[in-house]
Amino acid sequence: MQPSVGGPATRAVRLVIVGGGFSGIGMAVRLRQQGIDDFVILERARELGGTWRDNSYPGCACDVQSALYSFSFAPNPDWSRSFSPQGEIWSYLRRCATAHDIDRHVVYDAELTGAVWDARHGEWQIESAAGRWRARALILANGPLSDPVRPSLAGIERFAGPIFHSAQWAHDVPLGGARVAVIGTGASAIQFVPRIQPAVARLHLFQRTPPWIMPRNDHAIPAWRRALYRRWPLTQRVGRAALYAQREMMFFPFRHRGAARAVEWLAKRHLMTQVADPELRRRLTPQYHIGCKRILLSDDYLPAMSSPNVELVTDRIVEVRSTAIVTADGRARDVGVIVFATGFRATDPPLAPLIRGRGGVSLADSWEASPAAYMGTTTSGFPNLFFLLGPNTGLGHSSVVLMIEAQIEHILQVLAMAERRGDVAIEPSAEAQERYVRWLDDRLAPTVWNRGGCKSWYLDATGRNSALWPYRVGRFSRVVKRVRRADYVAVDRPPLAAVQGRVP
Repeated sequence: MQPSVGGPATRAVRLVIVGGGFSGIGMAVRLRQQGIDDFVILERARELGGTWRDNSYPGCACDVQSALYSFSFAPNPDWSRSFSPQGEIWSYLRRCATAHDIDRHVVYDAELTGAVWDARHGEWQIESAAGRWRARALILANGPLSDPVRPSLAGIERFAGPIFHSAQWAHDVPLGGARVAVIGTGASAIQFVPRIQPAVARLHLFQRTPPWIMPRNDHAIPAWRRALYRRWPLTQRVGRAALYAQREMMFFPFRHRGAARAVEWLAKRHLMTQVADPELRRRLTPQYHIGCKRILLSDDYLPAMSSPNVELVTDRIVEVRSTAIVTADGRARDVGVIVFATGFRATDPPLAPLIRGRGGVSLADSWEASPAAYMGTTTSGFPNLFFLLGPNTGLGHSSVVLMIEAQIEHILQVLAMAERRGDVAIEPSAEAQERYVRWLDDRLAPTVWNRGGCKSWYLDATGRNSALWPYRVGRFSRVVKRVRRADYVAVDRPPLAAVQGRVP
């Protein structure tokens, strides 16, 4: 769907969804299943897919088994591997959109540039690169892993060679025979380093803190099993349920130190068997409790680190020159390509300054550098504004798609409740939100994420953990799907004359 040339300056719809990844597509499908067809998806790119469209680096794949990292209403019997590669997941999302007739709701090249709550008319006034919209409700489905972070390095502007982020992989840059600097050792580096290592002449991996790495145990799904899933879908649902239960058990090390010690021992054993050099092994051993940072899965990253053309650099970068990177020990390493593997703005939402609620207050100002939301889905002062994968909905042990689906059901219930009550606009009360956030903070306080001895992207600029949910997925689903009527309050209804002829 594209805006028509010469069309009205502002188009009216019931709902606007921002983002066409897992969250946006899932929300759109459920809206259509509920008989709601008056909505658009504003997608800033030219294709759907979100992070699975953008991240196309070599070796990109899911770190949760795809049987669980998929919609419950759209099982896929044809995953080729237990941890499916990026291309398959992206294709899956596009198929879901086509199968549920979502494509006609999408406006491409429509990056959000601003959204203001219009109290007089009880609707959102939304501006995008593709035009203006007004809608009764605004759903932010842009996700926490959509805007890459590039570190500020002295002299980086002088570098003469190609520079790119792993989430914006430059496939036209030849790496064969090149001297490559990889900055960062997070989830993406763990996947692409083993893929590019055999081709490059020299790979300098700049590590700030080493990650804990567990065996991946990825394997191809045999043809007979895929045929079984196609013929008898119940067998795949049973397998998904078993995997869900297994993943829920993996939550305990994050809250119980005894369980964490066992997992830590397994990770150390994995490192011991894959890295023979004791000095390299020492530098690859984390000095914080397992789980404090994201636990990574790989069977080939550690062996790649032992390759003769790979150097692990742990000294701090102090300067970038036209053809070299200089570290704190004074050494200059000649490099021709720089690849950032430095993550995303997960707790610094880039859209927050652009969203203005009641009284013209921006979401960024309301949050004061620490995102907070009731049930991770709504926030006081911003009527009819909803988040998918909002604050404190991240996980360390299972599939965030399960969290998305639970939030979608919460949004649908809130919209239905507002309609039954005759509320033009609805938001959580400040008291309900404060109570919920205090409850979250109390539950997160004793976890390894908060007390594990590391600095991670889970913690925002204020030091608060505004990224993660403190319990298992099942508990989130039970809490979020149960809408408490008393926790939601109606915003002052605009005069009847103001809403006549406006968004239905």
